[in-house]
Amino acid sequence: MTAEIVSVGTELLLGQIANTNAQYLSRVLNDLGYDVYYHTAVGDNRARAAAAVRQALDRSDLVVTTGGLGPTTDDLTREAVADALGLPLELDEGTLGSIARFFEARGRPMPESNRRQALVPRGGRPIPNAHGTAPGILVEHGDKVVLLLPGPPAELVPMVEDSVRPYLARRAGGRPMVLVSRVLKSFGIGESDAEQRVLDLIAGQSNPTIAPLIDSGEVHFRITAKAPDRARALALIAGVEERLRERLGDHIFGADDETLEGAVAAALVERRFSLAVAESCTGGLITHSLTNVPGSSRFLERGLVCYSNASKVQLLGIDEALLAAHGAVSEPVAKAMADGVRRAAGTDYGLSTTGIAGPGGGTPDKPVGLVYIGVAGPRGTRVQRHRFMGQRQENKRRFTQQALALLRRAVLDPGWLEA
Repeated sequence: MTAEIVSVGTELLLGQIANTNAQYLSRVLNDLGYDVYYHTAVGDNRARAAAAVRQALDRSDLVVTTGGLGPTTDDLTREAVADALGLPLELDEGTLGSIARFFEARGRPMPESNRRQALVPRGGRPIPNAHGTAPGILVEHGDKVVLLLPGPPAELVPMVEDSVRPYLARRAGGRPMVLVSRVLKSFGIGESDAEQRVLDLIAGQSNPTIAPLIDSGEVHFRITAKAPDRARALALIAGVEERLRERLGDHIFGADDETLEGAVAAALVERRFSLAVAESCTGGLITHSLTNVPGSSRFLERGLVCYSNASKVQLLGIDEALLAAHGAVSEPVAKAMADGVRRAAGTDYGLSTTGIAGPGGGTPDKPVGLVYIGVAGPRGTRVQRHRFMGQRQENKRRFTQQALALLRRAVLDPGWLEA
């Protein structure tokens, strides 16, 4: 069955709140085997909301609305759905009693405006709300289903888990198909290059499907399979994952919730290597990322922020003449920083960054976004020059990612440092 989520609320269109309800509902529906093809957001306008519901009914088997079930005059989802279905609204006495008891239990009189929340399109059934006054509504209309859910997540989520999920599972025959996704993550390869390597796999996809995505400089491939149960879906995914890994090689550093810093940490721990970091332009961001990994004390000996030339001399033993001849942002200084922090800490590896994050400080020879990254290890020291085009925070993050990727490469292939 195909499904569409229609989120009602002008606050969504103004960007005042994030639409976390649609995200949550998509996960639930996918778990139950429903294909969510559309998300629609519409403001608190009866005519436009009704039009959105009619459009959703034209192209989807299941329509789920969120929001607009409160007691105020701008809560118009009930009316909009009734208009879209061509049904009158009728007072449900049982629901009215539940709302009255909600206020009674709190020692407050029920405002007259709350009677609106007991209105249900003819033939619809109220869905209990144990956490608020707005009941949900279920309407089976021919071969279509419309579910009206409240907007506050604290009310919507329990309602879905207690009532909606079991209903949708039964409607799917009690044994729904499930959708399972696995995301492979790669770094150090462009989106176009990565896609070209696997284009024939994408072109021939059916079940599982493959979708390339960009996320913060990383290229991800989402593999999604549909099967009667999770185990069979994962078996379908496994074959495709193997082929993607063959094509992309060491560019793939992890999957799903795994991170680049986690992959670096795992490589260091597995080989019992130690690390020291000397950062200039990244300002401690590399060390911060690595210490976010539980157990980082097993490999990280120290992290130094050597921002000034004086600190590079005092903490890393860099020759002042080297700084004067080449400048802090240079290949020789990046090499000296990596060697210096490795020597000072007595670690297997040293990692360094020196660059210009911006927005100022750039020159024609050394523009904003330029970074030199040094990796020192048992078999030598290597420096790479990179240039990024973001704003200051974005550049610092990309410098950090690139440094972690180079360190991972050196740890996985120590001979790379000899090149």
